[in-house]
Amino acid sequence: MKRNYLFIGGSEGMGLALVKLFHEKHHLFVASRSNDQLSGLNVEHIAFDATQDHLSEQNLPDSLDGFVYFPGSINLRPFKMMSSESFQEDMQINFFSMVNSLKDIIGRMKEGSSIVLFSTVAVEKGMPFHTSIASAKGAIEGFAKSLAAEYAPKIRVNVIAPSLVDTSLAEKLLNNDKKKEQMAERHPLKRIGHTGDIAQLASYLLSDKSSWVTGQIFRIDGGMSTLNIH
Repeated sequence: MKRNYLFIGGSEGMGLALVKLFHEKHHLFVASRSNDQLSGLNVEHIAFDATQDHLSEQNLPDSLDGFVYFPGSINLRPFKMMSSESFQEDMQINFFSMVNSLKDIIGRMKEGSSIVLFSTVAVEKGMPFHTSIASAKGAIEGFAKSLAAEYAPKIRVNVIAPSLVDTSLAEKLLNNDKKKEQMAERHPLKRIGHTGDIAQLASYLLSDKSSWVTGQIFRIDGGMSTLNIH
């Protein structure tokens, strides 16, 4: 039986990888600013800017089996160079826009449905220059646990917290071979993440195979958050 899934920002990177896993078997609604890479895929695209638009104004199915929020940022600078506006911008795209989207569709989530949100390894492992993004993603982790408790057993809520993944969002950190090698060496598994790594975990969390999993933070980070091999 085909299910209804709503992905916010699923038109590139990790989102696109998950779309490719799901589009042939399910009804996919992808709400994003661009649909350039969705050509030829069996999805219904909704022109949508998470920082400005509201899902309540969109033509969505009455019931949803899953919801994933992908939009995020990588804003890495020394704290003394970060303006208050920079913190507000990171909170807006990562946290407040996610909250607004969920408020618009939470009433459509079916019994047994699943919500997947995204954090970062920097919440668990303190890293220099991550004050803004770690703050925004830390808010997501606390929010997700509380939401999971509030909506159990009807809706499952889980968070994926990756380390660096090879996407356009991380382009400045991975724009030459030397940078890629240096970033890979920081991880015990000696490579950076692939979009498929994240998509496979998200797929599991959306499926019935994870029907006994909620309120969890999955740190898929090449061992960075828990292993020290140097």
